[in-house]
Amino acid sequence: MLLSFASSASPTSPMATSLSTINGSASQFSPAKLKQIKNDKPKYQSPQSYMPAQAQESHSLPSKSTITPHQVSRRASLSFSMALLLHQLHIEPSRADEGNGLWLTGPLPVPTVTNKIANEETGTRSFLRNGIYIANIGPQGSAFRLKHYAFDLLALGDMLGQETMSYFRKYLCMKSTVMYYDFDKVISAASDEQKQPLTDLANRLFNNVEKIEEAVKTQNNTMMQSCYADTVPILQEVMARMA
Repeated sequence: MLLSFASSASPTSPMATSLSTINGSASQFSPAKLKQIKNDKPKYQSPQSYMPAQAQESHSLPSKSTITPHQVSRRASLSFSMALLLHQLHIEPSRADEGNGLWLTGPLPVPTVTNKIANEETGTRSFLRNGIYIANIGPQGSAFRLKHYAFDLLALGDMLGQETMSYFRKYLCMKSTVMYYDFDKVISAASDEQKQPLTDLANRLFNNVEKIEEAVKTQNNTMMQSCYADTVPILQEVMARMA
């Protein structure tokens, strides 16, 4: 059947015509022709090249000559403001009174005491810490600070516990150091009738603070709880006396 189908096809049949057309079209895409088409590929042009001349002028970037002096950058404005602020800060401290006790003009001073509030056996107190600046705010200011620091030590009871001993000790020593020197100023400014009662109050307080610190160092939770309970009424008495 295949042989009869091939023999029946004539040169003038549609199938023969279509094959000749395909062969003619393929001859148009010779290697030389393809190379020419590749070389004739249109080059890329920017979108502005298709715009009218007036539109291109509106989309062009401004030149340096068109920038006005008022167009100051934000960075330059901040730099000028910071320089002005630093200049003012440099001037203001120089107007302060260097003798008011609120400004340091040299090394950190080491406070001293003139009243008998130190431990009679050691000549000092174990809870005292160095490197704490205590501003000289006068006897009335020291009494006010004593009252508030006594209240802070009363609130310190919430930190009693085995897991918070290190934090408890740091806070206790810091507050007690300031109270130690404040008590000395208050006793020095008090009348003769009040000096001895205030001295006894200070010694009772600081003796208990040393016991609490020793219990914390040895991690004796029972002793710490007991000593702190004995210190609570003394702290309340300090608040009443300094009111």
